[in-house]
Amino acid sequence: MAELVAWLNEGDLDSPVHVRASMAHLNLVKIHPWADGNGRTSRALSTLVFSREALMPSEFSSIEEWLGHGQNTYRYYDMLKDVGGEVWSPQRDAGPWICPGAHHMQAQTAKRRIEFFRDAWLLLVDQVEISGLDKRMAFALMPALAGGKVRRTMYQRDADLNSDTAMRDMKAMVRTGWLRSHGQARGRFYTAGPAMDPVKAKMKTITKPLHNPYSTR
Repeated sequence: MAELVAWLNEGDLDSPVHVRASMAHLNLVKIHPWADGNGRTSRALSTLVFSREALMPSEFSSIEEWLGHGQNTYRYYDMLKDVGGEVWSPQRDAGPWICPGAHHMQAQTAKRRIEFFRDAWLLLVDQVEISGLDKRMAFALMPALAGGKVRRTMYQRDADLNSDTAMRDMKAMVRTGWLRSHGQARGRFYTAGPAMDPVKAKMKTITKPLHNPYSTR
């Protein structure tokens, strides 16, 4: 660990930051100094190396989210086993581990999320006004569009309304088909209604798929 800390502070400072971050990640997880949490801490250390270079915010430099998606977790552990071996093996080739693809995909994911909420908000405001409702109702429709449950109190807070106005707005959105009501009294919540379908369809057409520029496939 002392050798790793010394390297983090002084070693290979001229190397590309993604190489240093990847090697910091690999070395710490293979030293395996704790009984649990070595993987999470190693990935956090990788993000720290990026942060020390002031390269990008953690939303883009961290690959934690990407590694937890779908089959990526299994590929990550398979690569760790192939490169690192069963025991500490510093003589093994670490080249395959230095893969910027995951960072690129994470950056695309974060960028796409920002663009999705930007475009969806503008589209909702436009469509809500066309339907004769107040554009403030987009505060309630946005989380519903993303697949979440909406509560009157949440809308009231986000749109900075009093309870009576928020309640009237929720009823109007249900009446016009923008939202569906579920449950009763304090347990009531709302989800996307049929009027949201054209907005969902439009968002699918303008949301671009992710592309790994380092993929050989």
